[in-house]
Amino acid sequence: MLETKHPNWKCIITVMTTLALPSATWAGGDINRVGDLSQSLFKDLTSDLGAALSYKAIRPAEPLGSLGFDIGFEVSSTSLESSALETATNGEATSSQLLVPKLHVSKGLPFGFDVGAFYTSVPSSNIGLIGGELSYALLEGGMLIPAVSIRGTFSRLTGVDQLDLSTRGLELSVSKGFAFFTPYAGVGQVWINSETNVGLEDESLTRNKYFLGINFNLGLVNFAAETEQTGDNKSTSAKIGVRF
Repeated sequence: MLETKHPNWKCIITVMTTLALPSATWAGGDINRVGDLSQSLFKDLTSDLGAALSYKAIRPAEPLGSLGFDIGFEVSSTSLESSALETATNGEATSSQLLVPKLHVSKGLPFGFDVGAFYTSVPSSNIGLIGGELSYALLEGGMLIPAVSIRGTFSRLTGVDQLDLSTRGLELSVSKGFAFFTPYAGVGQVWINSETNVGLEDESLTRNKYFLGINFNLGLVNFAAETEQTGDNKSTSAKIGVRF
């Protein structure tokens, strides 16, 4: 569990944030005042959290292969387009960005399939999150041909008694490797569903998604950075780990 009382996680988060997400700050606070939201603000909360907590693969389209792994620690910073999270945390989440650190593992399978999963517990809040993906390489790529893959994703919020939020996603990704670096891009849609037990109506939203990234493989160390637009929310992500 990624908690602020563990100095190793704090150190990793601080380094990643300083190097890759220099303008981001914590938007901490427990989500425990959802009942203070109007229906309109609850919709805004659903949109903001859906964009921030939806699955972000942060890797190229090319398949890993049956023996391949991509294991890394990542941090994403997502813009908050409303004051809904601040209200839902009783004024504690005052930042315009929500930082989400994750431990992420992807595994290659035969026939061009990959699976992946992540887990996180956002520091200084009661936000927990799990997610997964299944991708298939329509084109595995080569010297002259880019890789093209289709990916199905899901994520689910945990740890918040007043809110049940989940996302599903479908995206198409393309990448082309050049020596040790691989740029990639993609488009897709995210479906966000939220329910609460404090008297507000359920919300179901659909958001378009666009992303652009680059992966650097330096032998023992792999680094990836990505920018994403989901609806009105912009996310910037960085991941460091191993890929083989």
